[in-house]
Parts: sequence; structure tokens; C-alpha cells
Amino acid sequence: MRSALIPAAALIVAGCAAPAASAADSAEAVRTITVTGEGRAAAAPDMASINIGVRTEAPNAAAALRQNSADMTATIKKLKELGVADKDIQTSGLSINPRYDYEKNRSNPEVIGFTASNNVTVRLRDLSKAGSVIDQAVQSGANSLNGISFSFSDPEPLYEEARRDAVADAKGKAELLTDAAGVRLGKLLTIQEGYAQAPQPKMYSARMEMADAAANVPMEAGESEVNVTVSLIYAIE
Repeated sequence: MRSALIPAAALIVAGCAAPAASAADSAEAVRTITVTGEGRAAAAPDMASINIGVRTEAPNAAAALRQNSADMTATIKKLKELGVADKDIQTSGLSINPRYDYEKNRSNPEVIGFTASNNVTVRLRDLSKAGSVIDQAVQSGANSLNGISFSFSDPEPLYEEARRDAVADAKGKAELLTDAAGVRLGKLLTIQEGYAQAPQPKMYSARMEMADAAANVPMEAGESEVNVTVSLIYAIE
């Protein structure tokens, strides 16, 4: 019986030794280096978005809404006359709120009127006319300009440039690190885009109390930038 057990034990040891060697080989095979690169690209924007509004006060809600609607209708009509397409005009806010007099009784203030507000977001695809559009929109009835941002009608070429820069940046880091560590950079195993950040707009906000306040509105679009990151995993030889 003893002589029969010895070969079995030998087989068990041999069976255990094989996976250990395989694990070592596997560990050696998956040595990798992971690097992250960032790329940027900037250009002058070719499109602007503005938020124009009409704010109207009246003794009662119906009167406030009626006057507000008339002024906004005139504003939208003017925008279309100036060449703004229907698809580039979108209502972004509509409200009617009471106005209170807190002077007499703060805990139970008296309603002294109502305020109606209507805002539209307008895309302007010709920046050379942006100042004139704002000027004439205000003259036609709008009395608030809540913000303006600049962007690109087609940002994809900028993203492509930023992605190329991000890959080059990551590859350069991998070459530098492996050289400093005294090892050789192997083949590229995986590549993954981390994020692509949209152009960061320059914002402007103001309130127009009188129609002629917007005359000759100065506009400077400057530059907008896109950012992209990528992660590369290389084998280490």
C-alpha cells in the first residue's frame, strides 16, 4: 500500500507546480504602463447664443401678461425680420409673479401688482450682426439681456486636433517614463478617451432699462477652447 501512495503524491505535487509556473509567466506577460495625455485646441467662435427677455409690471396679472405678450411678439417678429431662423429662437422662461409691499407689514405683505417675464434663447450664426440684433431687439420691446455665450457651429475639427495632441502627449510621457526606468516601451494595448470638454463660453450679463441703452453694442468673441484627455496602456518589454 505504501508503494502505491508515493506515485499519487508525486502526481499531486506536479499538478500544483504547473499552475505556479503559469502564474509567473502570466505576471511577466502583463507588465504594463498606463499614461494619460491632455490635448487642447482653440479658435475664434463663429456662433453666439443670447438670452433676451421682456419684463412687464402691471396692477393685475392679466394686464401684465397681455402687455408682456405684445412686447415679446414684437421682439420675436423683429428677430425674424433680421434673418434669425425659427429653429434658432426658443422660449426659455415664462413666469408671472406678484409684487409685494413689505414696508407696512413684513409678515403679511400687501400685493401691489404683478410682474410677467418671458425669455427666449436666440442663436446667432452671423457674429458680425450680433450687436445690431441685440440693439434692434431691445428697441422692439425686450428690456433684459440675461446672458451671451460664444460657441462653434461645427466643433468637431477642434476636437480632432485636441485628440491628436492628447495622444501625442500621452505617448511622450510613456516614452519618457520607460526610458527613465530603464525598460523598453512595448506595443500599445488599449486607448481610451477620458473626457472631451465642450468649449468654455465667455459670459456677459446685463439689464437694459431703456431701449436706447443697447445702441451700438460692442461685441468681442475672442477665442474658445476645447479640452480632451486620453489614457493609453502600453506593454513593457
